[in-house]
Amino acid sequence: MKAQALADHLVENHVDDEYQPLSTYFPDEEINSVEVIPENTNAWKIFFDGAVNAKGVGIGAILISPTGQHYPATALSGHNTTNYESYIIGMNMAIYQDVEELLIMGDSDLIIQQAQGEWETWDVKLLPYRQDEEDLRKRFKSIEFRYIPWFHNELVDALANLASMLPYPGNVHIGPLEIQIRERHGYCNTVEVEPDVQTWYHDIKRFLKTKEYPEKASGYQKRTIRRLASGFFLIREVLYKRTTDLNLLRCVDAQEAGRIMNEVHAGVCGPHMNVYVLAK
Repeated sequence: MKAQALADHLVENHVDDEYQPLSTYFPDEEINSVEVIPENTNAWKIFFDGAVNAKGVGIGAILISPTGQHYPATALSGHNTTNYESYIIGMNMAIYQDVEELLIMGDSDLIIQQAQGEWETWDVKLLPYRQDEEDLRKRFKSIEFRYIPWFHNELVDALANLASMLPYPGNVHIGPLEIQIRERHGYCNTVEVEPDVQTWYHDIKRFLKTKEYPEKASGYQKRTIRRLASGFFLIREVLYKRTTDLNLLRCVDAQEAGRIMNEVHAGVCGPHMNVYVLAK
C-alpha cells in the first residue's frame, strides 16, 4: 500500500517538459579553509537582546556559567536603545557574580562591531552607553565579543518580548521567573493507585449523587469540590468528565486504567507500529 501511494503521487504530479531543476551552489565556495578557534572553557557567556512593539520596550539578558548554570534577567525600558541596555545589564550581572573572563554574544552587529572598535559611534543617544560600556569593561580580566544569528538568540529574544508586552506594574513587585523543561507532554498523566482505596473521583461522585462532603472537609475544600463537580456529569453510577466540545469522557480508576493501557498496547486495540514508536 505504501508503494502504491508513492506511485499514485508520481502519476498525479508528473514533471512538465518546461521543468528546470534548481541550481545548487556553495555559498562559501571562495573560502579555502576554516580555522577552528578553541573556545575558552573558563569564560562566562552573556546573551543579550531587546524588543520594541506597540505595547512597550523590553530588554533581556542571560548569563551562563562555565558549568551551564543560567541566570536570566528581563526588564522594562523607557528608551528605544534596547540592545545597549540589555548588553549593559548583562555586564552588570557578570560583575555581580565576580566574573573575570567573559564572552559576549548577541545578534546586534552594530553593538558587536562598535564594542570591538571596528565601527565608530556617532549617534548622540549611544555615546553615554558607549562610555558606560567602556567603564564596565575595565572590571574584567578578559572580554571577547561574538556575533550570532538571531535564531541562536531565541531564549533572550523571548525574555525581551515578554517584558515588552507587560504593562508597567508601578510599585508592584514581580518575583523571579522560573523556567522549567518538561520531559514529557502535559497529556501524559498516569493514574496511580489510590492510597485510601477510594477512587480519585470519589468525593466528586458522592457530591453529585447525595450533595454530601467529606467529614473533615474545610470551607475551602467544599468550595473546591463544588467547583470541580460542575465539570462532571453522573449517569446512574458512571461518572463522566465534560469537555469543551460537549463530549463526555468516562472516569476510570487505577485498576481499570491499567487494563485499558494493556489493551491499547498489546490487546485487541494493538496498533501496527512497533513498541518503541508506540511508547514515544
